Amino acid sequence: MTPSDEVRQFTVAPDDDGIRLDRWFKRHLPQIGFGTVSKWARTGQIRVDGKRAKPEDRLQQGQQVRVPPGGDTPHRQPKAKPELTQAEIEQARAMVVRETPSALVLNKPPGLATQGGTNTTTHVDGLLDAFVTGEDEPRPRLVHRLDKDTSGILLIARTPGSAAYFSRRFSGRSAKKVYWALVVGVPDIREGTIEAPLAKQPGSGGEKMHVDHEGGQPAKTKYRVVESAGKRVAWLELQPMTGRTHQLRVHCAAMGHPIVGDGKYGGKEAFLTGSISRKMHLHARRLIIDSPDGKLDAVADLPEHFAASIEQLGFDEKASDAVPMRDDPPPKSREEKKQQARQHAKNYRKAQRGPRRSRGGSGERPKPRGKP
Repeated sequence: MTPSDEVRQFTVAPDDDGIRLDRWFKRHLPQIGFGTVSKWARTGQIRVDGKRAKPEDRLQQGQQVRVPPGGDTPHRQPKAKPELTQAEIEQARAMVVRETPSALVLNKPPGLATQGGTNTTTHVDGLLDAFVTGEDEPRPRLVHRLDKDTSGILLIARTPGSAAYFSRRFSGRSAKKVYWALVVGVPDIREGTIEAPLAKQPGSGGEKMHVDHEGGQPAKTKYRVVESAGKRVAWLELQPMTGRTHQLRVHCAAMGHPIVGDGKYGGKEAFLTGSISRKMHLHARRLIIDSPDGKLDAVADLPEHFAASIEQLGFDEKASDAVPMRDDPPPKSREEKKQQARQHAKNYRKAQRGPRRSRGGSGERPKPRGKP
């Protein structure tokens, strides 16, 4: 795709199916800034299959994108990315749990950020160049994230097409994620569901979340106590049913049992006395997700500090797999809901016909109520 002074027409490729319009521009016409894309969309100059489109609209394979002339002069020259060192390449390779044609499954260590930010120069996203072996090979990309201090399974898409595929599975909540956590104290209810809406905590600059029953977004977490050490600490299996920022950490703290090592939400109470590590004990243990290559089921080993705590507390790592957490029934499709509603109406009409027949056709009078 090259600069042009004339109207351009592009056909959405299979690898771009499901991508947002603004991200399509960033992928194929990076020299056109977001401001220009927004202005073109606002004035109706960008068309998808002849219709006006918004930057956040998602494209479908085979659609025609009309791009107006101009906008090809970049505002600034992008900085050349430094090549990875041999140590960084080895660091990236050491994280690999599994490789498929569509995905890389990594076991992210605690302390390594998923993406860059202020004063963050080493992160998973910056290490993904280690998996590009040829000039024509697409760069792998993130499709979900883990907190810096949370370890475990991190899925990386190998191609733009698989990135769109996995993103739909995560946003549609069909992916099953299982986390392990050590928490302070032992919940009275051994297995249950935490439903507490979450919002950014005022005054924290968006760096901290809190439970907000009035203005928060719905958040739901299933949990189960796997084992406990007296009343001091419990090993929980956690399954987030929604994907809010810091959801598991806030929900555990709100339950009165903060995650061991999570001073941000548990304060001083989150740190145990003795030789238990002060690092966060939250680990993305397992991910089950549909992929273009079939069902993907991946497990990540515990980091050293978490494994040491499990051993010291006398827990058995196999105990989590012995009694699987109960699954909720899959959500009904729109057609299934319609069929259920029709059946309910049919049963109701049938139930109403029965009493009418008994009153009018049996010849038997109902017995009077009251005293004789």
